[in-house]
Amino acid sequence: MFYVLSESIALRSWQFVPQAYYFRDDPFAHWLSDEEFKLLLLCDGGHDIEPSELTESLESRSLIRKCGRGEKMSEWSRHKSYPHRYFPKINLMITGKCNFNCLHCFNAADNAPLMTEWDFDELVGLLDQASDCGIHSFTITGGEPMLHPRFMDIVREIYKRDMFIDELNTNGYFITQEILDEFNAVGCRPMIKISFDGIGCHDWMRDRKGAEARTLDAIELCTRNGFNVMSQTQVHRRNLDSLMPTARKLNDIGVSTLRLIRTTEAPRWEKNSPGSCLGIEEYYAAMLDFMRAYKDSGMQMNVIVWQLMNVYPADKTYSLAPVMFGEDEYKPAAPVCKGVRGMVGVTSGGDVVPCLQMSGYFEEHGIHMGNLHSTPLAELLRDGFYQQTACTNVHKRRKNNSKCDACKYFKYCGGGCPALGLLFAPEEWNIYGSDVTKCLFFENGWYHKSEEAMKGWTNLSSINI
Repeated sequence: MFYVLSESIALRSWQFVPQAYYFRDDPFAHWLSDEEFKLLLLCDGGHDIEPSELTESLESRSLIRKCGRGEKMSEWSRHKSYPHRYFPKINLMITGKCNFNCLHCFNAADNAPLMTEWDFDELVGLLDQASDCGIHSFTITGGEPMLHPRFMDIVREIYKRDMFIDELNTNGYFITQEILDEFNAVGCRPMIKISFDGIGCHDWMRDRKGAEARTLDAIELCTRNGFNVMSQTQVHRRNLDSLMPTARKLNDIGVSTLRLIRTTEAPRWEKNSPGSCLGIEEYYAAMLDFMRAYKDSGMQMNVIVWQLMNVYPADKTYSLAPVMFGEDEYKPAAPVCKGVRGMVGVTSGGDVVPCLQMSGYFEEHGIHMGNLHSTPLAELLRDGFYQQTACTNVHKRRKNNSKCDACKYFKYCGGGCPALGLLFAPEEWNIYGSDVTKCLFFENGWYHKSEEAMKGWTNLSSINI
């Protein structure tokens, strides 16, 4: 019997991950056993393979299919091996330019020095490099990415290379039926993340009259066309009262997920809205008040409360974000940040960064981990400052942070978010710094307060403290 790899999978190998495969529309690779991998290497249409329980298993999982002798698989499906560590995604800022002048954003429209933008031909070269490095998917962001004059051409070039866009971050201003039709024609069906900062608050926050109505229209247009939409909503003192009616509106127009993000103490935000930041524990308290009301509201949107909890109304479950490891599940080799470990951040100026949320910090402090205009992507992924930072594990963090090493909660939080460690303890760059938000969460009883607020729902990250 002859078999060939399914058109929907691609066989891949990396340093330390020698046996894996991609599904076409899944951003992350899946691991294989030795036996599975060896058999899949033979499924090329040219080897006569005896049917077995293993072939039946692989066929039932849509990894292989029966074929005629000599049938060829696609070039994308064919096994490829890469000499660096596994990095499946790029978070790509294609432009720093934006048509809004948001009060909190370092990439706002009046920050001209930050308004770099990828030249189209250079960006096509980067896509070739990404494909050659085993990158599978992209988050496309900005600035406002749809402001790039070759935006749709960039989308098409990604799909021409058998890569895909997993997420699109946008303010929604340029979303039209024509754009969505073009997405469909290319096969582009990303999660569309649209910033919306609350009924009665959005125009002020985005410093653009009419932005609220335009954004809500864009969200509804996307959901009506069957696109998965996440609303990303800043949270601060001035919009707390609008959160519940905002959630109701977004739920009713088909948003799948509401992400609430605490607006941070950036200099620009403090200048434009002094005193509006919620302290960390104020934020926790406000968000638990919101979730008490939300869980009894009948709304079905999932809710991501930044650095606190993820809530799933369909089955009345939730997980607590500060709990990185469940009881007896601590893994010293785990990366300090799963997001950083799985996704390369690339700024509009070509710098590689651990995460784009930190790009303003790095720019301000003159920290550079490499630039793709001068150094090939493969080289940056093989060795150097960026690769060492992205691959730092929690054991190294613990041994380089005496507070974390002595803390009884470290086995649950793994030290928390490195970016927040910098935000609240702005010493010289140090990925081992303490995330004070996690310290407050565990030391001041917010784990139990969260359980009480979500009483009656199942905690998926239950631990014994």
